[in-house]
Amino acid sequence: MLTAVVERTLALLALLAIGVSVACVVALVRGRVPAVLRDQALWLATAVAMVCTGGSLYLSEIAGYLPCVLCWYQRIAMYPLVVVVGVAALRRDVSAWLTTLPIAAIGAGVAAWHVAVERWPSLGGGVCDAAAPCTIRWVEEFGFLTIPTMALIGFVTISLLVLVARRGAAECR
Repeated sequence: MLTAVVERTLALLALLAIGVSVACVVALVRGRVPAVLRDQALWLATAVAMVCTGGSLYLSEIAGYLPCVLCWYQRIAMYPLVVVVGVAALRRDVSAWLTTLPIAAIGAGVAAWHVAVERWPSLGGGVCDAAAPCTIRWVEEFGFLTIPTMALIGFVTISLLVLVARRGAAECR
């Protein structure tokens, strides 16, 4: 019962992250970042990384969902972002995009590949262990939000937020 609530909550937060991402894209395309978004972008990115990290730990350590190889690669990219973006938020260091974007881009690439393997298992090519296959969908909310899909949304949202923080700081100069 609790796991179902956590899964639904994580899915709702992923939908919220999609909305934040759309707002970031609009702000970046228009070339104007609202002050509230500029001032909070690094903190929001930290929150997204924390939710993703906490969610993955909950699903594996409490719900008992065995992470596959691709899940571990995504974790390797996501977990450091809590510290990297969190320290940047504390220091108001908008240059953190230089560190954050490569890590998030690698994580997003792995997550996108994982989503493809989930959808078309023949793409897997034997990457994953039979005991923890990459094709298994432990969570599927709203018909499309699986764990790697939510991770992909998290990586994209974090990337966009650090870009918004950078752009917002440039506008203030």
